[in-house]
Amino acid sequence: MVRRDLLITVPTFFKCPISLDVMKSPVSLCTGVTYDRSSIQTWFDDGNNTCPATMQILQSKDLVPNHTLQRLIQIWSHSSPSSSPRSRFHPSQLLSQENALRLVKNLSQDPNPVVSLSKVADFMKTSDKNKVFLVNAGCIPLLADFLAANVGIMERLEEGVRVLCIALTNYKEDEVKKAILVLDPDLLSALLLLLQKGKIDSKIDTARVLEVLAGMPGSKLTMIGEREEGILFQLIRLVGKETDFRAIDAGLSCLIAISASKRIRSQIVRLGLVPVLAKLISQQDQKISIVEKVLKLLERISMCTEGRSGICEDPAIIPAMVQKMLKVSDSATENAVVVVWSVCHIFRDRRAIDAVDRSNGMAKILLLMQSNCSPAVRQMSGDLLKLFKVNSNGSLNSNRCLCSYDTKTTHIMPF
Repeated sequence: MVRRDLLITVPTFFKCPISLDVMKSPVSLCTGVTYDRSSIQTWFDDGNNTCPATMQILQSKDLVPNHTLQRLIQIWSHSSPSSSPRSRFHPSQLLSQENALRLVKNLSQDPNPVVSLSKVADFMKTSDKNKVFLVNAGCIPLLADFLAANVGIMERLEEGVRVLCIALTNYKEDEVKKAILVLDPDLLSALLLLLQKGKIDSKIDTARVLEVLAGMPGSKLTMIGEREEGILFQLIRLVGKETDFRAIDAGLSCLIAISASKRIRSQIVRLGLVPVLAKLISQQDQKISIVEKVLKLLERISMCTEGRSGICEDPAIIPAMVQKMLKVSDSATENAVVVVWSVCHIFRDRRAIDAVDRSNGMAKILLLMQSNCSPAVRQMSGDLLKLFKVNSNGSLNSNRCLCSYDTKTTHIMPF
């Protein structure tokens, strides 16, 4: 017989409309509907741009913390005599800020740091205020030191990178991130091991941490690429071998951030990135965010000779890229134009030019020029039209040639 005092009724407005669980970090959309942060972020990561409850198209995807509702949930949770495992708050969420900071500072002497890290993770997820407090108090370098000191102990590494990822992601105070840490070899060894042997969630967290590190001012990006069979190879493998959308998305975002370095672009091409991108962009049911990131990465590698050669040698990339023009987003279309311009106008590769011709690419370029595209893309589109010798009727001259044409235009790469 079930005791009545164990039957707890959870107020409906405390539950996330997506997960139906009690919200840990309630955030509101511009539609006024409140969701748990993790649930609505997953909804956006899946490529959706609507409010799940109302199905309205969102003018903004900004997430506004609902502090009032969060406080009500905490009061209700503390006053309830009992609750189900799905609706009960973890005791670690009751940590004071001082106790949470003490746990982070004492990780090196903690006999069971995994438990402490779990408490700190829950503490930061409870509210943005808690996370900001720990970040401002210097927890990020301490977490990095913990990872560097525990290379080879997977359980500690996985929990440590989870907490570090929570601290770094979705945090808008760039000034705090500047003071994060130096990319020392021990930390990179820990991150490499996580990419090689960690669980899928740990690999995702690691990719997101690396993305933030790569984007930091003064970050020594070349250290990440020093081992060609190391971090770069594992990131490409994460994108190419995993089927989890989150892993592919995180891997692509990280590679985009790292490829800001010219040296890295050549390395990731040599390590086999182009066939992986060709496979992703050729999938008909691919998520929008994945297509956008693939095209952004193709734009990045088209800046180097190895990248242009790889794109031209793969017969699937250019037709798939032309097919995506004007169908995904403005940014994706402009990235595709930059790639086409690089391989056709700069590289003058006959294979690329024929592939664009067969894919009816210039018809799309003509349509793009009539749209509100950026001046740089408009200039590149004009260069392509001259190259393909488009006549005044908009039809292609089948006897086009590859010779250079006279121009006074100074071409500036829009990067």
